[in-house]
Amino acid sequence: MTNLNDREKAFENRFARDAELQFKVTARRNRLLGNWAAEKLGLNTAEADAYSREVVAADFEEAGDDDVFRKVYGDLTAKGVEVTEHEVRRAMEEKLVEARRQFIEEV
Repeated sequence: MTNLNDREKAFENRFARDAELQFKVTARRNRLLGNWAAEKLGLNTAEADAYSREVVAADFEEAGDDDVFRKVYGDLTAKGVEVTEHEVRRAMEEKLVEARRQFIEEV
């Protein structure tokens, strides 16, 4: 019985670690995406940092990535930046890969 409880505890711990890592990777992806968008918007360093934090915060509006996409795409198009929905979604995918790579390199 103890072995079964130990296995259950191990699975719970692994699930918690995996969920935490995914949260951190997504937050880093959003920060990287914010920096990408800030460059397109022509923001200075301080403005870019603040904007990246706004993009990270936008992810808490609803489940999934649509809230982040709407924030970035909406801000870019509102400022007259020529960008397609596909370009923003592709940037989101590329920044997710980059965020994962950065976490792997840190370990």
